[in-house]
Amino acid sequence: MTATENRTVQSTNGATEHQVAAELRNIREDKFSGLGLTFDDVLLLPAESNVLPNEVSTATRFAGNIHLHIPIISSAMDTVTEGRMAIALAREGGIGVIHRNLSIEQQVAEIDKVKRSESGMIVEPVTLTADQLVSDAMAVMSHYHISGVPITDSEG
Repeated sequence: MTATENRTVQSTNGATEHQVAAELRNIREDKFSGLGLTFDDVLLLPAESNVLPNEVSTATRFAGNIHLHIPIISSAMDTVTEGRMAIALAREGGIGVIHRNLSIEQQVAEIDKVKRSESGMIVEPVTLTADQLVSDAMAVMSHYHISGVPITDSEG
């Protein structure tokens, strides 16, 4: 007998509709604990406040050990999030979810853009050496959609 059938049997065995509803609510609350709000649930009115901005934290836990400084997560939609949006959100403390309407190679490229743009500074920049041609630089800039390439010596 399934859980649904079991509840139906219980409800026909004397449990009121309110008791069944309370049982279902308890199951739901066990599974989804915590308060969740949408934009329609919150209204901020302009007013004087005793709280200073530097005393406020908007940090939240996204998942596991992943914490965000702002509770903003972009939608994984092809019209919303690719590398540029994910980078912009990451710089502000949020997170962007790259959409799945890309090939695996394209998804990897978008994620690579985000990872390489950590904190507004490119951690491991693509570089060229002084003996490489301008056409090499143009190819690299076209491939990575960047506007310049650092030229380094043999030591990097």
